[in-house]
Amino acid sequence: MAATDTPRDLPAGPPPLQPPTPRPRPAGAPKSTRARTADEDVVVDCAVYVDGRRQAPVTPEEALEAAVAQGGFVWLGLYEPTDEELTAIGDRYGLHPLAVEDAVYAHQRPKLEHYDDALFMVLKTATYVEHEQLTATSEVVDTGEVMVFLGSHYVITVRHGTHSGLTSLRARLEEQRDLLCLGPSAVLYAVADLVVDSFVEVAEAVTDDVDELESSVFSPQRTDDIGRLYQLKRELMSLRKAVSPLELPLQKLAERQIDVVPEAMRSYFRDVQDHAIRVRDQVSALDELLSSILQASLARSTMADNQDMRKISAYAGIIAVPTAIAGIYGMNFDYMPELRWRYGYFLVLLVIAAVCVLLYRGFKRNGWL
Repeated sequence: MAATDTPRDLPAGPPPLQPPTPRPRPAGAPKSTRARTADEDVVVDCAVYVDGRRQAPVTPEEALEAAVAQGGFVWLGLYEPTDEELTAIGDRYGLHPLAVEDAVYAHQRPKLEHYDDALFMVLKTATYVEHEQLTATSEVVDTGEVMVFLGSHYVITVRHGTHSGLTSLRARLEEQRDLLCLGPSAVLYAVADLVVDSFVEVAEAVTDDVDELESSVFSPQRTDDIGRLYQLKRELMSLRKAVSPLELPLQKLAERQIDVVPEAMRSYFRDVQDHAIRVRDQVSALDELLSSILQASLARSTMADNQDMRKISAYAGIIAVPTAIAGIYGMNFDYMPELRWRYGYFLVLLVIAAVCVLLYRGFKRNGWL
């Protein structure tokens, strides 16, 4: 809502309409269990913005009242709040209990939920993990989550994970007064744009790893890259799960009429959607390329094994000649005239050598040796 809208009275408490009982948490999706130090606060930053300008500091308890009174909005940034902490904030800001539950428990997929006059959006974040050399156990993509509560006079960002640029984003956004004048949805756009830009950076870094593996697979040296290829493909899947589901929520923000998203903000979300589609296509192309490289590596490994078997078979065939001749003359029959011939020994050696040379040349010419 624009800063010039008429202020409305603060709600005295939670919405009078009681929601259904929260759904049970699926097995394997644990709550956030981050242990904060004694001097660490769940609130990263809290500020009220009026006409695109940051106002005097206020406490989170007084921020919403101050924002409504001045016709602005409050931006409250949280880092991995506990169930009790976020429930208390949810009661003060009138957040839907189901959205609060999703924000406390991590491991959500990107989505956009509409609760009466408020929005709740989940975005997956991703960062590239630097490594000297890609191995079969390397962690390449590290993921986290950012949840955004959006109302007429507030925007609450909840971050899960050790990586985020929301602090620097706030500083950059405060320099763009015209954008902040569009209301809380400008913050949602900036967060979504930051997340998608991080996807672009991760995809570019992963492309370098794919190029390195491709060069290794098709190098003259014999290498075993199957484990590294499979690991990179698994890591790329994490990025794909963060990028692909984001297209539909951004499409809703860009095309649908939503009360808390002004008409002027739709073009911004449409731009973010275009970037997300390009990243999705890039990730899909990388995944297909990795599949092709994996197949090529398996085929090359099979060809190498076949080549080894050819060499073994060729040398076995050559060795079979002296073995057979030695076996025949080793029977020591009485009526074998060659046994008592003066030059029989030298002739047998010459025959063995000649046959072995002929076999070697034949195998060499046919590519077996």
